[in-house]
Amino acid sequence: MAFPLNDVLLLLKDEVRGYQVPVVDLIAAQTHDPFKILVATLLSARTKDEVTAAASRRLFARAGTVEALALLTVAELEQLIYPVGFYHNKARFLSQLPAVLQERFGGAVPGDMDSLLTLPGVGRKTANLVLAVAFNKPAICVDTHVHRIMNIWGVVRTETPLQTEMALRQILPEPSWGEVNSILVAFGQGTCTPVRPHCDRCVIATRCPRIGVTPRTVKAAGERSAMPQTTEKKFVSWNVNGVRAAMKNGLLEVLRDLDADIVALQEIKVQPEQLPEQLRSVDGYQVFWNPAKKKGYSGTAILTKTAPLQVWYGLDVPRFDEEGRVLTLEFADFYFINVYAPNAQPELKRLSFKQDFNQALLAHMDRLARTKSLVLCGDLNVAHKEIDLANPKANVKNPGFSPEERAWMDAITAAGYIDTFRKFDPSPERYTWWSYRFNARAKNIGWRIDYFIVDQASGDRVVDAAIHDEVTGSDHCPVSMVFR
Repeated sequence: MAFPLNDVLLLLKDEVRGYQVPVVDLIAAQTHDPFKILVATLLSARTKDEVTAAASRRLFARAGTVEALALLTVAELEQLIYPVGFYHNKARFLSQLPAVLQERFGGAVPGDMDSLLTLPGVGRKTANLVLAVAFNKPAICVDTHVHRIMNIWGVVRTETPLQTEMALRQILPEPSWGEVNSILVAFGQGTCTPVRPHCDRCVIATRCPRIGVTPRTVKAAGERSAMPQTTEKKFVSWNVNGVRAAMKNGLLEVLRDLDADIVALQEIKVQPEQLPEQLRSVDGYQVFWNPAKKKGYSGTAILTKTAPLQVWYGLDVPRFDEEGRVLTLEFADFYFINVYAPNAQPELKRLSFKQDFNQALLAHMDRLARTKSLVLCGDLNVAHKEIDLANPKANVKNPGFSPEERAWMDAITAAGYIDTFRKFDPSPERYTWWSYRFNARAKNIGWRIDYFIVDQASGDRVVDAAIHDEVTGSDHCPVSMVFR
């Protein structure tokens, strides 16, 4: 029997009236100003509602208009909006916003999708929310709650929020588009939570198919209760292009916001004696460094909240290991390999070196994967398929997209290893590296060359994989994976 979507949404609309109101709706109830709604929406990404609400109040007390926002420095903005998630990046976006609005739209927030997407920090989710809340236009804002719950209900079978949005446009009547996000965000925060949802007290429990859901366990009266346990771990990988430069660009704040169990860094470009004091001891983490012999070059590092059983520095091949390109940690039920693969260099001058490195790395992977799960991450310096870079035809013979380098990626997948991001997101224009030249990042002319890869037997342990392209501070952005 088909899921009664319209009836359920009506029921939940009444149910969530007593729930905490999503912060953007709260702002909209206080003002219909598109500028304030846009700013509040930007601040709300990856941030708890109560933190967003407090930051919005502080900011609007100083800058309630485009003109007033233009008078604030990035440092002042950071101070006002802290501790919202990724506040360094958001402060830069807010600092750039007034000039873009003045130059392109006469100082007003535009009311169409294409124009909104040209604003600093604005993606499709934010644009849809602004259209629906600020302009009362038909738009479906699909965030993680909407995407997740619609799949739990079996209304859609989608891998990405964009796919969910397009499917819902065909399923839902247009007059209901604007309120779907408000209903499901409140419901997702209050009852249908991402981890251990409260199915025992859900008003639609008898109608919900609970696809892929593990409900919380409710103890009988008098039985001792225990906190629900989760074995999920979050891993993050990031080529920081110089750890000292990344420190100046908010590295520690990004690590705090991403809150990963293991963080792998590549291209650290630092010797142990050159480490900034804040990185010598990072709260909550043990840190392992594998620098290159040559100063200011290459190198890898891993920060882990759980102590490893063993640590391997390199591949036991001196000409690779002196560049600090591989760092492996062993844990109870998996190996974790951090890799910074060589660049083949212009005219493919270093291609043979890279091919030898790749073969040694694959042998290392195969050897470890025989005994327990294997997780490999890092900057592999290759875009696997045409979908993984903006201009494939122009780069066929260039380093990072040569047939020889791509053939190695083919060999990995043929051997059963899984590119975890593509397990969840088949969409184009998802990149992890952009040249510093030609304003490439703003134009999203990029490459996807940073990966999380697991062995075939461990594919079911991968819960999620993501690209965090909202994070700046390097020419690469972080990538992540959730592993159970």
